[in-house]
Amino acid sequence: MGYILSIDQGTTGTTAVLVDDSNFNFVDKVNQEFPQIFPSPGLVEHNLNDIWGTVEKTITEVLNRNKLDGKSISSIGITNQRETICAFNKNGEQLHNAIVWQDRRTGEFCANLIKMGHQDSIKEKTGLPIDPYFSGTKINWLLNNSEKVKEAQASKDLKFGNIDTYLLYKLTSGDSYFTEPSNASRTMLFNLSSNTWDNELCEIMGVKEDSLPKVKDSFSNFGLTRGLGFLPDGIPITGILGDQQAALFGQAGFKEGDLKCTYGTGAFILLNTGESPSYSKNGLITTIAYRNEGKTFYALEGSSYIAGAAVQWLRDQLDFFPDSPEVENLATKITNLEEMEHVLFLPFFTGLGSPHWVTEAKASIIGLTRDTNKNHISLACLDGIALSIEDLIRSLKSDSGLSIKSLKVDGGAVANDLLMKIQATVSDLEIIKPQIIETTAYGACLASAIGNKTIGFDQIASLWKKDKSIDPDKTSAEHYKKKKTQWNRAIERLYL
Repeated sequence: MGYILSIDQGTTGTTAVLVDDSNFNFVDKVNQEFPQIFPSPGLVEHNLNDIWGTVEKTITEVLNRNKLDGKSISSIGITNQRETICAFNKNGEQLHNAIVWQDRRTGEFCANLIKMGHQDSIKEKTGLPIDPYFSGTKINWLLNNSEKVKEAQASKDLKFGNIDTYLLYKLTSGDSYFTEPSNASRTMLFNLSSNTWDNELCEIMGVKEDSLPKVKDSFSNFGLTRGLGFLPDGIPITGILGDQQAALFGQAGFKEGDLKCTYGTGAFILLNTGESPSYSKNGLITTIAYRNEGKTFYALEGSSYIAGAAVQWLRDQLDFFPDSPEVENLATKITNLEEMEHVLFLPFFTGLGSPHWVTEAKASIIGLTRDTNKNHISLACLDGIALSIEDLIRSLKSDSGLSIKSLKVDGGAVANDLLMKIQATVSDLEIIKPQIIETTAYGACLASAIGNKTIGFDQIASLWKKDKSIDPDKTSAEHYKKKKTQWNRAIERLYL
């Protein structure tokens, strides 16, 4: 018996997951958080050495805990926080801290691109609005502001890549410099029609194509491990997907019309639209779900930048509780929802994403009175997450014409039953939780198995198992109907 190793490199931590390669049962996982770096308001960075350290530590621990050595690993899959951009040299050494997807430093540059009339052409080519969220403008900032990046470019020792590319490069000791379309499509440099880097967009951002990785199919032979102290040489890396696409894959969402929502640091809803890109009229993103054997599948995506991160803010900045799951304990102490009549938590700490796209938006808590306490704010936080997702669902219904009656969910925050009940009630949907809620990491394992040709797409559908369904709460339906009206009015007054 062998194992598939998944490396799930997320915004706040890295998770190493083992899956049995004979029956694809989930075996074990180890997670390790790493520091978030906030140089100034609106800026978010990661030290690549911190990230690589968590990769080594989690892999080592999950193998040791299961009394395994690396020789039992049959293949590796990678999934990653998207849009976060890395700049490193041929030795794999970082030239600047990674600029995280939440970072807003390129807002002025984005505004100038819009003034210059690039909005429509970039949207048509990439499926993306012009926004600091995406990698291309971050690359431009690095090229203009980092001395080490400038020096590396001058000496032809510069490599850009998202986290997937950086991890692949490190795992192979520099042998493999690749990415794949679900990540490339988040850069604002990748042409959805040609499935290649776009020369005109690269020129606008000031990046040379030779400092970008080659793009392979999502399920490919990306290379072999080499030169690592914690894994043997020769393990094939055969599947890579961006985190939200991996979650869609882990939910067996590889057919047109399949839908899922992942609740992590942010929250993201994806609808598989098949082999033709579908362009939104309601503020959603057109992106690539995956590419297999040269055939590309597309998705519509709604992006809410802050979900679990709002709970982390209550934990880390306001000291509401020592552990994030305790938010549910505080929130459930509010038994009379009339106390919540005017309290709203708008969790837009890093700007307002889909469907409004307001770069300069900031978070707000409104409707406070003298008797408002931690319990009210904790519940308002969960309400704010659910209401953000409802905005995405409403846009998705309008764009797709689908009558959405249920929603598959995954990610760490779905363990919060109260949040899921609120979501079901706010959106009037059946919420469906899978048995494996670490769907992102599991999806990367399945992607690796596809690339290693140890499983087929038809088998993946049979692996998905429901844990439970959560239905709307009829007793609070009227309250949340009013809350939605308040929410929409607050967004219009504060941000639009």
